[in-house]
Amino acid sequence: MPLQPEHIAKFLDEDVDVKFKTELLELLRKKIDRLCFKECEIDRIQCTLTPLCTRRTLLKIRLLNGLTIEDQPNFCYSVHKNIIFRDFRNKTVIYKPNDAYLYLIDFFDVFFHGDYRKLNKFFSKEDFKEAGKIFKDRIKNRDENFRYLLTKDREFMLFNYDEKIHVCFINEKYALCNANRENITDLKLLFGLCKLFSRIYFPEVKLKLIPNECVEITIFIPKETLSSISNEIPKNEDSKRDNYIWNDFASELDVLSQFCKEIKIYVDRKQNLAIKLSISAKAEIRYRDLRLVFNILFRLYNDFYILHI
Repeated sequence: MPLQPEHIAKFLDEDVDVKFKTELLELLRKKIDRLCFKECEIDRIQCTLTPLCTRRTLLKIRLLNGLTIEDQPNFCYSVHKNIIFRDFRNKTVIYKPNDAYLYLIDFFDVFFHGDYRKLNKFFSKEDFKEAGKIFKDRIKNRDENFRYLLTKDREFMLFNYDEKIHVCFINEKYALCNANRENITDLKLLFGLCKLFSRIYFPEVKLKLIPNECVEITIFIPKETLSSISNEIPKNEDSKRDNYIWNDFASELDVLSQFCKEIKIYVDRKQNLAIKLSISAKAEIRYRDLRLVFNILFRLYNDFYILHI
């Protein structure tokens, strides 16, 4: 039987001589460089249509490990950037560039062309006030429809275009475009996303950051609404509220429990029903999961008249 990938993975996991691991990893590095800079880029049609690494993952490996754009295969990266640009402009693309990374200046070039040099300068100097003026001008005077939020620690800038979320990692000088299946690994980033989603879906939500622990999301069902719910299973579909509570509420709580560290349901001192979700970044929650959480909360708010008291 020939050598299989799992054999190599097992070898790297075992406590063996560092020299052997180094030699193996160096062989892998040379293979990757040869694949990127010679085998793939030599045929530009192939590199454009069917790159030799899935979704250009090797670009991501270099970027996330601090390598510069000069260390990337130039043509491959330009194709990657153009795919993100075309998708942003709702043009046909070979594949949807979900969870795609760009260097920060290229992110600005794609989404804020014309102002990207200014934005890159302002971000490098952490002059977010001037950057904010550009964003506000584009929204007010250029009919661009997006929302943005700078986290309190000034480490992340979040953008929302339609249904898509983009995250600028300011200190690392790169951006995640069309965040979807990537995990949210930073608690402050998670809190910032919750603030952004609450602005998008509804403002009547209470958010609290518990340092090094979790983010708490609390919504309320007013006692007047609660007391109007039927005590019996509804026999027709006329009462949207009753049908939701009797038929859907439990299953949606079950969905929420998959992403929450804890769910508390209790009656507060004003006799309103409070629903508190505790979400931890350690739970490997993805961007798409967090959007689902807020979709469910929005349904509660929109269809069931949940109000923040």
